[in-house]
Amino acid sequence: MTNIFTRMKDTFMADIHDALDKKEEKNPMALLNQYLRESEQETENVQKLIERQYKLKQEFENEYEQAKNMAEKRERQAVVAENAGEEEMKEFALAEQEAYTNRAERLLQSKQETDQQLQELEHKYEEMKHRLKDMHVKRMELMGRENIARAHHRMDRVSKEASEQPYSRFTELDRHMERLEEQIQRSYRKSTFDSKIRQLEKNQ
Repeated sequence: MTNIFTRMKDTFMADIHDALDKKEEKNPMALLNQYLRESEQETENVQKLIERQYKLKQEFENEYEQAKNMAEKRERQAVVAENAGEEEMKEFALAEQEAYTNRAERLLQSKQETDQQLQELEHKYEEMKHRLKDMHVKRMELMGRENIARAHHRMDRVSKEASEQPYSRFTELDRHMERLEEQIQRSYRKSTFDSKIRQLEKNQ
């Protein structure tokens, strides 16, 4: 049963990869744009993680300061209770001081680990932003090359049509301009002829 599911999964994945390969072969720029959108989404996700890490770091700092202040406070209170001969209050204050001190140490360690993780995330985030920018530049370069390739392809097609077809676009345009010029010339000769005839009639 496991082998059947494995084969089905492999077949399914192979179909997906084949479809992607065909899509890339048919329209590589579209697939590149899709990759860019996915990369931009991943970069945004990392940015959100960094923002959450900053908030967590601030929470650790707040909790650490509170625990440290309470430990110092209980230490002072233990001295006050000892000077007053209040042994039970002294023991309570010392127990509280130890608890707050231990908590402050754990929080300080967690804060330091958070700082280190935050630095690593920021470093990776900067790398991702640079790579994303490089990918955008690369896309612009590829778009430029694609435009040039399409322009050359169209020019080659027009040149081929002009050489193979006697009535190509350019040939037809030339003939149209010649016919138009002939019409204008005829109209001009006719108008000047009529004008000359009228002048002759007046002179007679």
